[in-house]
Amino acid sequence: MPDHHKKKRFLNFPKYPGGSKSFREFIEENLRYPEAAMESKIEGSVLVEYDIHDNGAVGNPRVLNGLGYGCDEEAIRVVKLLQFEKVKNRGVRIKLTTKTKINFRFPKTNINYTVSYTRKPDKPNVDQDQKKIDPDRYEYTIKF
Repeated sequence: MPDHHKKKRFLNFPKYPGGSKSFREFIEENLRYPEAAMESKIEGSVLVEYDIHDNGAVGNPRVLNGLGYGCDEEAIRVVKLLQFEKVKNRGVRIKLTTKTKINFRFPKTNINYTVSYTRKPDKPNVDQDQKKIDPDRYEYTIKF
């Protein structure tokens, strides 16, 4: 396509370095599950709206739809850590307002426990040929 047919953007908007995948990874790595939410088994999403300035800084984060139990404050804390790429727009200063959903989900892990129990008989186990028999042993595996 010839150059004169390409659409030119008048304004450039701040983007997160590495794109949406890096954005999600940053949120996951920095998000700490609030203790109150963990104890109350709270899961869900917090919708946060915030401004992104042309220097890449995040400002004025606010919760639009919260969960409580410390999740709203944690979502705000993580959003404040975000840093977007700086943009230049020929002297025009911009401020972009956007929304992000911060998910609070318990990690899906399988934990295996093996429990052993040995019963020692009151009197020694002896078979008819007078050989000693091992005590009863039980092993259980419990999966969560």
